[in-house]
Amino acid sequence: MNARLFLAEDDVDLAQGLTSSLRQTGYAVDWAVNGDEADRVLREQAFDLVILDLSLPGKGGLEVLSALRGRKCATPVLILSARDELSDRVRGLDLGADDYLTKPFELDELEARARALLRRSQARSAHVEIGGVTLDPAARCVSANGVALELTAREYALLELLMLSAGQVVSKSQISERLCAPGEEMSAGAIETLVHRVRRRIEGCPVDLRTLRGFGYLLEAARLA
Repeated sequence: MNARLFLAEDDVDLAQGLTSSLRQTGYAVDWAVNGDEADRVLREQAFDLVILDLSLPGKGGLEVLSALRGRKCATPVLILSARDELSDRVRGLDLGADDYLTKPFELDELEARARALLRRSQARSAHVEIGGVTLDPAARCVSANGVALELTAREYALLELLMLSAGQVVSKSQISERLCAPGEEMSAGAIETLVHRVRRRIEGCPVDLRTLRGFGYLLEAARLA
């Protein structure tokens, strides 16, 4: 079955062009022109990917995104915006967006990012459990020894990356690429601080989050003595 996409964009010419092109590619596409309509549709229907403009009439794109994640909906979200301020990108990612594309953009790049998000979403569909830590990608939640963890957006994104890569070394560059918008990067110190916070979150579970100096980080079930 073809993926079902939802586009929230108030620029009619742009929205019509995107909708036509995406449909020709094989996607089923629904379209809303304002934030109130987008919020209503997303409350009532399920999609495989949301393409969301920030500057929507009525409810803004960030408000729509916040409401979507507040309902524990894990549908991947690609933000479109003419805003190129770092604070806007960080705000969108912290609210749960999966990727960010600044206008103007090339259609080929949007379609490539959409394909990548859809592939990533499909790979995350199953629960992952490692040493008492359980990841539910669909609900975007993690539990430790059966107790739900209250994680920030970046803590969740890092732990998700480590769990999906369990048994493999994850480099700082991979972490930066996963957690930051294109063209940005996290400092080594910021990554180390974030890893320390995640390690504290999963204390008491039979799982090891190891630092491999010069290489990165490795998450794996603790070995029995």
